[in-house]
Amino acid sequence: MKVNNGISSKILKRAFIFLSVLFTCQVANASDTEPIKLLFIGNSYTQMNEMPSLLQKMVSRSGKNSIIERSTESGASFKDHSERADMYDAIKSRKWDYIILQGYSRELSYTPGYIDTETVPYLNKIMDSIHASNACTTVLFFMTWGYENGFLDREEVNTYEKMADSIKRGYRYVGSLYNAPVVPVGMVWKSAKQKKGVGLYASDGAHPNIKGSYLAACTFYHVLFNELPQYTLTTSLSSGLALTIQEEVNRFMTENKMRYKWNENTFSLVPFTTAEGEHTLTFSSDFPLATTIKWSFGDGSYSEALSGRHVFKKPGTYKVTIEAQERCGLKIQQKIITFEKFKRRRFKCLFRRNKRL
Repeated sequence: MKVNNGISSKILKRAFIFLSVLFTCQVANASDTEPIKLLFIGNSYTQMNEMPSLLQKMVSRSGKNSIIERSTESGASFKDHSERADMYDAIKSRKWDYIILQGYSRELSYTPGYIDTETVPYLNKIMDSIHASNACTTVLFFMTWGYENGFLDREEVNTYEKMADSIKRGYRYVGSLYNAPVVPVGMVWKSAKQKKGVGLYASDGAHPNIKGSYLAACTFYHVLFNELPQYTLTTSLSSGLALTIQEEVNRFMTENKMRYKWNENTFSLVPFTTAEGEHTLTFSSDFPLATTIKWSFGDGSYSEALSGRHVFKKPGTYKVTIEAQERCGLKIQQKIITFEKFKRRRFKCLFRRNKRL
């Protein structure tokens, strides 16, 4: 009997598509987990287009739980922030998981010697307040971008390229001083602005337009969850342009995670179901200051390994929790995963007999 190769290949292709879908495990909505609490401290670069609210919408529509607030003042440098009573009130208002610091772009475009004198004393006051309120708060620095035509009054930053690179060096310098991760929005901006149709500046050539704010929100989302949102969130952006920005964020962040330390204090879960129906979870963590790690898999099982593999006995929805004990206290992060019931489906293969000659 001779098999008709065309029909056979179609059947195999259909089977492959079905099995690919069947064996995929999805992370479920996590609205019942503890919310991530995040405070932005910044100026008008953070305020424009209500960027923290864009981030909040991204998180909510992705089925995650968060509390995101801001304490901002237009034109404020780190010195100005350090003198704001309302900023200190905001710091004390919650036990923040993350506080994001953003200063005046030009103040971090100077040399390290200048930053040591004109910025660091005020950053020290802010950092002391943060750690006094909650020793386990993770501080992130919000790296901004260069003006569209640079700052013409200073030769060393009188073009966009010079200014962007100087700001990058400044933020990486303060990040190293405080051993704090830097969220490199400015470098993602530099990469994305070269794409056709991706104009990121408002009319003043300094502040972000809605595309620039969307890029910033996507970058923060990627840092927090190691993934990209699936929503445009604004009628000002076409789905195609939003996708272009998301892809550029993903490319840059994936290639530079170690350089900016934003992979620290995070964990990763990769759930999958094998062809035999085994519900498997690969887990890993990166908490450099942790003295102990404890995983709870939601099925009564535990592990103290930094990374490993866990098998669930049956399908269902599980809350996976990691507890990282540090000198400052206990850090707890959670994620919900769901394994669908494994089903086998038979495919009937119909073969056409060749007619006898």
